[in-house]
Amino acid sequence: MKNWPSSLVLPLVTVAVTFPAATAQTFPTDHPTIRRIWVEGMDSSQVYPLAQVLLDSIGPRLTGSPGYAAAIEWAMGRYERWGVQAKKEQYGTWIAWERGITHADLIAPRVRTLEAMMLAWSPGTNGPVEGDVVILPDVPGSQEFDAWLSKARGRFVLISPPEPTCRADQQWEEFATPETFARMKAERDTAREAWLDRTRRIGRGYTRRLEQAGAVGILSSRWSRGWGVNKVFSAPTDEIPALDLSCEDYGLVYRLAQNNQSPRMRLSAEAEFHGEGPMFNVIAELRGTEKPDEYVVLSAHLDSWDGASGATDNGTGTVTMMEAMRILRKVYPHPKRTILVGHWGGEEQGLIGSRAFVEDHPDVLEGLQAAFNQDNGTWRVEYIKMQGLSEAGGHFGRWFGQIPVEIKRHVTLDIPGTPEFGGSDHMSFLCHGAPGFRLQSSYPEYRQYTWHTNRDTFDKLVFDDLKNNATLTAMLVYLASEDPERVPRTRRVLPIDTRTGQQMQWPPCRPPRRSWSR
Repeated sequence: MKNWPSSLVLPLVTVAVTFPAATAQTFPTDHPTIRRIWVEGMDSSQVYPLAQVLLDSIGPRLTGSPGYAAAIEWAMGRYERWGVQAKKEQYGTWIAWERGITHADLIAPRVRTLEAMMLAWSPGTNGPVEGDVVILPDVPGSQEFDAWLSKARGRFVLISPPEPTCRADQQWEEFATPETFARMKAERDTAREAWLDRTRRIGRGYTRRLEQAGAVGILSSRWSRGWGVNKVFSAPTDEIPALDLSCEDYGLVYRLAQNNQSPRMRLSAEAEFHGEGPMFNVIAELRGTEKPDEYVVLSAHLDSWDGASGATDNGTGTVTMMEAMRILRKVYPHPKRTILVGHWGGEEQGLIGSRAFVEDHPDVLEGLQAAFNQDNGTWRVEYIKMQGLSEAGGHFGRWFGQIPVEIKRHVTLDIPGTPEFGGSDHMSFLCHGAPGFRLQSSYPEYRQYTWHTNRDTFDKLVFDDLKNNATLTAMLVYLASEDPERVPRTRRVLPIDTRTGQQMQWPPCRPPRRSWSR
């Protein structure tokens, strides 16, 4: 396929284009650079050692943590070793917080070590603390809650609804009768709505009121609908520890409290705050030889939540872009356009690093040929949306016409697509109408099991797919750099939003948040 059929570049109709399967390695072009990228990416890949150090040795990279600082220095050292110019660029400040050891035990009415993790930016304990466990009360309103607060003093307070089951819905659907499954879901939905009503009646800011009343800790659980997996986000407290308990252990403690069986806990949690300090993006560059003021950007956020290792969110995106840059430095060291890679900070707090970069570098935004962002590395890249840029499909058609079938057969191109309204760092470019694209992998399992969870670890990586993704990225960057034409920024007329009945509008740009605040 040499050229993309013009009939597929439509202003109003989304066209999904897939590619045929192949059983042997095929190259639709005899272009030597594409062949060299394939050989370097598939036969001499560095994705395993890169991922192993980043995810096992450095580990999670919470914004402002020592892990994030260590990841910056590691990435800078790798680029220096490869002969790629790199720098760290400050975009703001953030609170420096260091997680220590957390140990939580149920000590009455029986002894059990609990699966518990302190939430990010939580205060620790000053040595072990003990207390009974009580449930957030079901009261008519805020005044009645204030009257109850004296009962929170010296106690741990459960602030989440318990799950009726910690068995994934997939197993219920497969093994239970339809009637049993439907009844469980109905009871679960009713209980969740009742809990939401309970918190509405209590009023906003109740965790701060619990702190002020002398509670010794806050216990919550955000189950991710899968076996053994919880979402782990940030603490809602300033002075007392806030913990996530596993679905199973939270349910145990809740039932004991609910049935007046006097649960009591002991907690030892270490955490250190080091004040507000500078935050950085890592920017690496291969300077363009013919069009240095036009840019192709490789994009992935370096930060993560710290409930696990930040493997698929976004260690894999980080490794994909580093490996693609390594390949390009070896195979294509003197690009036509300038190639930048941005390893962004603060994505999890609202795309802070990439938004700040775009705000601070209007020249890059103006000269952007294309930005390729990757932010979930579970499985192969399988979907690229043109994001409502009505003429981008012709360029992707030409580029994919030169990519081996072994890679492109997995990929659907959505032409012209519609712009997203959140998600990841490509939006920092796209909201301005600049060509920012997401290299999307399969989403449902990622969302359930590894996205922001305590199970986002090295073992979830599939290295054949990670090699594929890095090789695809390097090829796309090379082809975008060499393209004789700029990717147009023409926006399609957006369709009617079926939820609102109104015509969709282009996503707005938001200013970056440059400093820490609760």
